[in-house]
Amino acid sequence: MMTGATLPSLSLGPVLYLWEGPKWRDFYFRIADEAPVAHVVIGETVCSKRLHFIEPHVGEVVERLERAGKSVSLASLALVTLEREAQVVRALVRDSTHPIEANDLSALGLLAGKPHSVGPLINVYNGATARLLASRGATSICLPPELPMASVRDIVRDAPGVSFEIFAFGRVPLAISARCAHARSKGLVKDNCQFICGDDPDGLVVETLDRQPFLALNGVQTVSHTCQALIQELPELAAAGISRIRLSPQDCDMVAVARVFDDAIAGRSLPADAIARLQNAYAGARFSNGFHYGQQGAAWIADHAST
Repeated sequence: MMTGATLPSLSLGPVLYLWEGPKWRDFYFRIADEAPVAHVVIGETVCSKRLHFIEPHVGEVVERLERAGKSVSLASLALVTLEREAQVVRALVRDSTHPIEANDLSALGLLAGKPHSVGPLINVYNGATARLLASRGATSICLPPELPMASVRDIVRDAPGVSFEIFAFGRVPLAISARCAHARSKGLVKDNCQFICGDDPDGLVVETLDRQPFLALNGVQTVSHTCQALIQELPELAAAGISRIRLSPQDCDMVAVARVFDDAIAGRSLPADAIARLQNAYAGARFSNGFHYGQQGAAWIADHAST
């Protein structure tokens, strides 16, 4: 059991990948019914062309999640390059009856003065930035996943009154581009991509010249090949004042993943047992925690010391 600190709650970030509408809907229905998460962020953050896959199901997903007692936020796009996309973000901010999670600066501008949250795709690297965002209406900030623990502590300490969240599980979002490398890798272009990224519901692995897995493509987004898994680090995150532990959906048993983290937070399982359970829930995944220790992100540090 974590002592000397308020136990953080679990949250679930938006699905970053292209899943067919019924699969996306059923995923959240199961999260609503079975997963021990308190807060869920839904919406398309990566590519506006994917919106029509999920739009018919958003209402029923929100209703199912809220009926299960979970709070819900709606995520904005992470990269706005077209007027059509700007209209999508403006409409989201104008019409939503739910809190918005901003994932780029254009959404932050529209949300100024309104309560909102800040997603992990916005760079918050120091306490001054966190305080500025809070002064403009941000009530919760999910810190970028590449931050080391020393920086996390400093930011939380320097921005009292702000609720902070940590990206603790999932392939780490690293970059996003106006061009689609995923489509190009399969001989297509962005304007006629044929939604080829849907063939890779967990991302398309990129290898180095000597055939070593390196990154993964997700449409216009690049994510890590490894899956960040901050499970043994939960006590120090709680002690630092982190309020929420974010899980990012992967194409695996996310209910099982949520139960592992819930048990670890509550002290019902030891780190070694929790890691073994995560490996069963996300078979074949290579876990990493290097960013947390200020090392290469793909590293896994098993015998960790206090940082």
